[in-house]
Amino acid sequence: MTGKAKPKKHTAKELQAKIDAALTNRGGGKAGVADRTGAVKGGHAKMECHLCKVTAPDVKSIQIHHEAKHPKIPFDESKIINLHASTSTSTSDPNKTKAPPGIRGSLKK
Repeated sequence: MTGKAKPKKHTAKELQAKIDAALTNRGGGKAGVADRTGAVKGGHAKMECHLCKVTAPDVKSIQIHHEAKHPKIPFDESKIINLHASTSTSTSDPNKTKAPPGIRGSLKK
């Protein structure tokens, strides 16, 4: 027997959240390695540090990384490597579109 205030069964919201969590690619493990590297399918790691090859999604993140990890070297935005610019995209077939990255954004809206 359960207490007064405890529901006996799971709610539809809980069940849907459980199914969604199990079936949605969050970008971890082997499934999300392409998204994290940034080279394939235009993943989230767009910029690369020219000193240590660490990837980040934008210039601001690279600047924060640079100030933390390379404090003695001055930050130069022109030396940042853009991984999306170096990937080759064939636009000969308009029906073939690039698949979006598998990592979902924030659940908070």
